[in-house]
Amino acid sequence: MNPESLVYLDAVSKIYRSGEAEIYAARDVTLDVKPGEFFSLLGSSGSGKTTTLRMIGGFEIPDRGSVYLGGAEVTTLPPYRRDVHTVFQNYALFPHLTVAENIGYPLKIARVPRAEISERVQAALKMFQIPGLGDRRPSQLSGGQQQRVALARALISRPKVLLLDEPLSALDAKIREEVRQELRELQQATNLTFIYVTHDQEEALALSDRIAVMHNGQVEQVGTPREIYNQPASLFVAQFVGKANFLLGTLLGIEQGRATVEVQGHPIHATAPAHAVSVGASVTVMVRPERVRLNPSEPLENAIAATPLRTTYIGQLLEVALDTPLGGLRLTQLEQRSLALGLESSVDSQACQVGWNAADCQVL
Repeated sequence: MNPESLVYLDAVSKIYRSGEAEIYAARDVTLDVKPGEFFSLLGSSGSGKTTTLRMIGGFEIPDRGSVYLGGAEVTTLPPYRRDVHTVFQNYALFPHLTVAENIGYPLKIARVPRAEISERVQAALKMFQIPGLGDRRPSQLSGGQQQRVALARALISRPKVLLLDEPLSALDAKIREEVRQELRELQQATNLTFIYVTHDQEEALALSDRIAVMHNGQVEQVGTPREIYNQPASLFVAQFVGKANFLLGTLLGIEQGRATVEVQGHPIHATAPAHAVSVGASVTVMVRPERVRLNPSEPLENAIAATPLRTTYIGQLLEVALDTPLGGLRLTQLEQRSLALGLESSVDSQACQVGWNAADCQVL
């Protein structure tokens, strides 16, 4: 364990039994979360991310492995004996208590003097921009306001770690984006450690210092948002995070970190994989749509003739589906650039050139 770790999971597993079968909700999960870090667990439903969060919070006890908090083992300790607080997906506010009473409840349980509770609750109401709502009940609040109350209650006891289980999923898109930004600013201002569960890749990329991508109860990759997006460790991560073109081919060789792959009889140059691959092996080359250039003005390491099949308007961007000798490709680029190149938002079957550099694609 890294001595600087605040939260450390050492090969934890959670197993459920159905008859004689063993079902792993989490399998040999090892994670290392540093103090002051915004760390996200990203994955689809059933990937193990919520189970992992619940093992950190003490709501699930692992069948194997150990959980450490601040260097001390807490594997079997109940939630109230861990210096963490959890914000649940449904917020779990007490409907019979006022907003102020909900926020101050952890301090009341800790037997903090009433005057101090009142002072800290008023400060929390102000911090979360809900100063006039202290006397209301949760049922009288909007979803965004309930979210702020849940966060205020979680943070008022100043835990070492705040656990958040998809806390924005019940909000509509506009409010969600606003609260997301506030959440990141709050974490940076308090320098607390946040561990955040989400299935939304955009949310994870926007909020996180580091991300653990989970699949079938296991960690596929841990890295910064840029590493996860630009250097996926597996085909699953590349497919799950963002859009991408995938080209199947045969590895011809690797030299100085650059691979040459034959795709449909054409040599494609790409960044070599991090793991060892034999010449002649079947491989997949990934290139993100925004890395593909339409009618490039400068020479690129990979260039191919293409025919646009259709274009799709998605706000500031146009997504272009292409027919090429390599197979179907798609690219995205700013609408203004597309218009400047004469490509409008209708199908244009005029032949063109597309290309990208070896540094912009990767052998998986």
